[in-house]
Amino acid sequence: MVTSEGTVLSMDFSPRDKSMSDIVSLLARVPYFRSQAIEVIEALAESSRRATFEARAAIFLEGNPVYGLYIIEKGVVKISRTSKDGREYILHILYPGDTFNGVAAIDGGPNPATATAYSDVVVWCIRRPDLRRLANRYPALSWALVESISRRARHLLGVVEDLAMRNVRGRLAHLLLEEVESRDAQAVPRMMTQEEMAGRLGTVREVVGRALRGLTADGIIEFDRHNIVILDLERLREEADV
Repeated sequence: MVTSEGTVLSMDFSPRDKSMSDIVSLLARVPYFRSQAIEVIEALAESSRRATFEARAAIFLEGNPVYGLYIIEKGVVKISRTSKDGREYILHILYPGDTFNGVAAIDGGPNPATATAYSDVVVWCIRRPDLRRLANRYPALSWALVESISRRARHLLGVVEDLAMRNVRGRLAHLLLEEVESRDAQAVPRMMTQEEMAGRLGTVREVVGRALRGLTADGIIEFDRHNIVILDLERLREEADV
């Protein structure tokens, strides 16, 4: 299947390609499933379906009917929305063990955003009817899903705070800080173009370029061929608090 965004390698949503233990292990990495009894995780695994997507393929589109809750096994997924004038705003960049489309999977509404494979991706999906059936059977799972939505709401409040209270340089510093801390590293792989950084920061590429050059001139970051290297983490934190 070929889309305008790329090519779907496989979309049969079949669990037969992996053993049950592999699926259980993946689900156990999801933060809000970790506390669930093994019986619950195994039930979720039995309802999971696997699909693979080539880099730049659309996993699903904003406004389309919901299919279910997705869990990333491999690769990176971009969650974004597009304005009427065609400008993209990137809401999340997600990695293995992360989930997405939980809001639509729970309330049954259309997909609130577009999910795109940022690299070659393998995902598992639990269809909404199966998720609802299991949540009715296991009350602890219902509460875990509520907590997951609450965490998403907190993240979005943080996004609003970023846009309202930080200038672009501060938002860029905050983005770089989040990336290095989430990876426990001193460098940010340059997977994102300046255009994509702008999409995450709610600005345009030229402004991001100026902010990057400013942080470089001040000795806070430097570039090598593949990474943005953090030279002064404390000063980056200070910039992120602006």
